[in-house]
Amino acid sequence: MQVITIPVTPFAQNSRIVICNETNQAVVIDPGGDTDKIITALNDRQLDLKAIWLTHGHSDHVGGADILRKHFNIQIIGPQKDEVFWFENLPMQAQMFGFTPIAPFYPDIWLNHDDVVSVGKLSFVVKHCPGHTPGHIVFYQPQYETVIVGDVIFKGSIGRTDFPKGDSQQLIESIRAHILTLPDNTKILSGHGSDTTVSFEKQTNPFVSGKFG
Repeated sequence: MQVITIPVTPFAQNSRIVICNETNQAVVIDPGGDTDKIITALNDRQLDLKAIWLTHGHSDHVGGADILRKHFNIQIIGPQKDEVFWFENLPMQAQMFGFTPIAPFYPDIWLNHDDVVSVGKLSFVVKHCPGHTPGHIVFYQPQYETVIVGDVIFKGSIGRTDFPKGDSQQLIESIRAHILTLPDNTKILSGHGSDTTVSFEKQTNPFVSGKFG
């Protein structure tokens, strides 16, 4: 497995191209914008793009998804269906975040907790992790000990919960139940900032480690 990170939008959101090295098939996770950069990266590596996967519906994560869907004639898969609110309100999000307005669109397939999605010979387990948003999901690849978490948890921090339908206690519960229970060596690939590990966050993250009050 190979993961290429392309920061997009003024929020420097980490869009990820996940590649199965055996098949050269790929998915793009959370293409929030700057689709020209993503298309160039795919074409330069002659990758066979199979789908777009989304962790949640905030515009800095989904803003380029419909463009890529139409360009490559592929499906948008995820997040969980409780996220429909954010897709319905994409024009409102543009005002909220200062982005160029885009029309509402919807995924082709909604995902649920413990679903399995695949690209090439790689399989990822879906975990529903609400709190930052109600339908937020993460993608866990056990063989390569990697979890792609969107805005659930960051190095030393957690996702915001002050947006509509956010819930801080629910987010903490999601992290403790579905992220910190993964093997300690698991790499956490967040939607913003640096990568981290489950072990590091258990020991140092002031929001969930239990060591800071």
